[in-house]
Amino acid sequence: MRSETSTKTALAKRRLVITRIFDAPRERVFQMWTDPKHLAAWWGPKDFTNPVCEVDARQGGAIRIVMRAPDGAEHPMTGVFSEFNLPERLVFRHAALDREGNPIIEAVSIVTFTERDRTTELHLETHAEALTPEAAARIAGMEAGWNQSIDRLAQQLAK
Repeated sequence: MRSETSTKTALAKRRLVITRIFDAPRERVFQMWTDPKHLAAWWGPKDFTNPVCEVDARQGGAIRIVMRAPDGAEHPMTGVFSEFNLPERLVFRHAALDREGNPIIEAVSIVTFTERDRTTELHLETHAEALTPEAAARIAGMEAGWNQSIDRLAQQLAK
């Protein structure tokens, strides 16, 4: 019999930090993270789509995204903004969910937007924990996934 403490122990943990410079005003970069129409266009790895993208853009507001992989598999996530400081900083707690809606990964992401002349420096720090054996592989691929997402964000900002 497992204790409650052991069932909540992460199977894999990961901290990831990404910094990028965008040739766009920080208000626009911030909006790309908080407007569901824009967020749906870039969120997720290369070739993923987001048939569901709901954002209540405020402190305490919820975020819900369903990513669809090229093979048709769906990867839902939900979260809540614990900090919403327009246009400087977002902090959100989020979870990747299994088909029954149970969390398989829990994470906290901190995104800061720093204006530098006419550009914006984006700094993303994510702390994630796999809660199931199957989620450990997703944690291992987190760096590639986030980098592909940020690449897609850059493409959207260039339009």
